[in-house]
Amino acid sequence: MPEVIFPGPEGRLEGRYHPQRSNDAPIAIVLHPHPQFGGTMNNKVVYNLHYAFHQLGFTVLRFNFRGVGRSQGEYDQGIGELSDAASALDYLQSLNTNAKHCWVAGFSFGAWIGMQLLMRRPEITGFISVSPPANMYDFSFLAPCPSSGLVINGSADRVAPPADTRSLVGKLHEQKGITITHVEMEGAGHFFEDPHMEPMIGTVKDYVARRLTETTR
Repeated sequence: MPEVIFPGPEGRLEGRYHPQRSNDAPIAIVLHPHPQFGGTMNNKVVYNLHYAFHQLGFTVLRFNFRGVGRSQGEYDQGIGELSDAASALDYLQSLNTNAKHCWVAGFSFGAWIGMQLLMRRPEITGFISVSPPANMYDFSFLAPCPSSGLVINGSADRVAPPADTRSLVGKLHEQKGITITHVEMEGAGHFFEDPHMEPMIGTVKDYVARRLTETTR
């Protein structure tokens, strides 16, 4: 899988790019957890999400936010990181101008950034939000949420308590025209440590595969 360096708002951003042979393959970006708490694009959840999308036929990009790894710049409270995500999507789209579908997946802090990107980019047709930290960040910008997606969290999450995630999903359910699928995995923590990683990724793959089938009918 090629390492890539592409331009971001504050300098170079480092990523991993995994293309398909087909030039009209769907595309996805995967966003990592909080940079100040050890989050990188090689986080286990992010890595597994990346490969899940690739196995489903997507061309995939994951990358390090500013100040992480070889990405230039420094942490910017989520504001700059949202700009980084937009630049990453621009880069991915520039290499895949015939892509039929565009998805964003994010884990924890990355889920928050991904949902904000969703609001700004109408071409995003689906999202995966893993362990969204609804207790730490304001998700009220999702009014209305522009596309359907999957929210998945663990019942034993001590970082982002399940009650806050349920409350977030409840607000999204009230909106018309989209379908939010919510899966709370029994016994799983914030990071989906084994034995929960494999079933979590399986749930994501089943959901994305079903959505792709629906759109090609």
